[in-house]
Amino acid sequence: MGRLGAGATEPHGPTHPLPLPSREGSSIVTEATQDIDTLAKGGRTNIAGFVLRLAARIPFLFIAGRIYGPDLVGRFAIAVVVVELAALLATLGLKRGLAQALSSADRPHANVVWDAMAVAFVASLIASAVLCTFPQIMYPNSAITGLDRFLPLIIVAIAWSDVSLAALAYRLNVKAAVTARAVVEPWTISIAAWAFSYFTIRDGLVLSYVASMIAALVASLVPFLRSYGVPRGWSPHLRPLYALARANVPLAGADILEWGSRNVDRFILGVMFEPKIVGIYYMAQQVASLPQKLKTSFDPILGPVITHSLAINDRAAIANQVRQVAFWIMAAQGGLALMGSIPGEAVMGVVGPQFVAGTAALAFLLTAEVLASTGAVSESALVYIARHRNLMISAAMLAFQVGLSFALIFTIRALGYPVNYQAAGPAIALMLSVGVTSIIKAKLLGHLLGAKVSPWRWPLVWAAGAAIVVGGAFTALPKRYEWVELAVGEPAIAATYLYILWKYAFGPADRALFGKKPEAVEPALPQTGSPVL
Repeated sequence: MGRLGAGATEPHGPTHPLPLPSREGSSIVTEATQDIDTLAKGGRTNIAGFVLRLAARIPFLFIAGRIYGPDLVGRFAIAVVVVELAALLATLGLKRGLAQALSSADRPHANVVWDAMAVAFVASLIASAVLCTFPQIMYPNSAITGLDRFLPLIIVAIAWSDVSLAALAYRLNVKAAVTARAVVEPWTISIAAWAFSYFTIRDGLVLSYVASMIAALVASLVPFLRSYGVPRGWSPHLRPLYALARANVPLAGADILEWGSRNVDRFILGVMFEPKIVGIYYMAQQVASLPQKLKTSFDPILGPVITHSLAINDRAAIANQVRQVAFWIMAAQGGLALMGSIPGEAVMGVVGPQFVAGTAALAFLLTAEVLASTGAVSESALVYIARHRNLMISAAMLAFQVGLSFALIFTIRALGYPVNYQAAGPAIALMLSVGVTSIIKAKLLGHLLGAKVSPWRWPLVWAAGAAIVVGGAFTALPKRYEWVELAVGEPAIAATYLYILWKYAFGPADRALFGKKPEAVEPALPQTGSPVL
């Protein structure tokens, strides 16, 4: 049986589930329980961070919508999507690949992480130079003015923050990610957007974004330096750096394709419509992306737990971890989707009356987040055990999504529907694409592990049905009582949904996410060698 190292490829020919390791007695139960407790502990920390992120992001959406308006928001949205793609490319897959690189390293970990930082720095400089030279890539449908051209200079801050947080996640430090991403970054952009509006409406959003990324970098580097320090006697070596970058190509591709599936719709709209339409869709996308942060909240703790189980070839544990986390995320995203889509007009109206046109897109985007959860969590394991097949599936489905987006836009336009209906086409394409992707990836992972990974439980349907009935009663109120939909209807929808789930769907492992458990024993992550597959 071969080892799948950092740069290894999948075996040729059909792959069959391998026999599970035999681990007798209570050690199986003990370690499995520790894994779930570790995930629950990290999940509690990151869900708290999600709530903080939600509380901080709403002021930004309100300020951007009410003060800057849909036209400037649209220009900003297209530019940011290009910059963030460039930053993701600059990390070269290290957001997820660094954990495996550290697990198999025979050098001091400080040297490995600083190699990764050096790679990200060089790649960031190249990406920044390209975008500064060709700023039209960031602004395909509007003139370049003010500070637009210099926005790409922030790429290195985004990449370094991602890599340093990935290094901290390997040591199970998720608090740093919560602080940087859920507190410092969103509150900085909200406060800065409000402050800069007094000086420059034209460049205010760009400057506030730059300020938030710099603040997040500082919040990431401080704990990173405390944990790893500055390596002694280290200097970049071209060959190891090249090998590290090459080994992470499949992981980088998976990151880019996952990111692309959530952001290509915005770029398509930027090509097909004026900035105002992009701005309305962007606001709907930002509201809908809040549930997505639940999945990314588990990434820092899920990756190290999975790589630990891979190192001892415990495939049953991996299936259990994926199934458990996917259910937690699906259940939470389902509740948030109901709260956002049932009173959708009222939710979008909070951002600004001109954004109510994005209500249909919001409903499709929120549904997409629920459907995507299983595939996204399954990918957390597939990137290690079937990275090339995972990459091919993601690439094929992204191509399907792009083609379907254009097809729906042109079809809805030919049928004579207004622009806001046409702009919902990419949201429908995303919903269908991620739903099919989840089915395919869950089936593949279940086949490779020889165990079920689907998180589906029928009480999810019962809870959603009851919540729709309760929410529908509030949306039936006269327009002048719209505030009641938000102040009373939202808590009522959440309470109904959660009560049914708690009573009929949650077991002891699920309740571990909400209860204070004993400290989980930190997995003894291997310092040398690769996961045996």
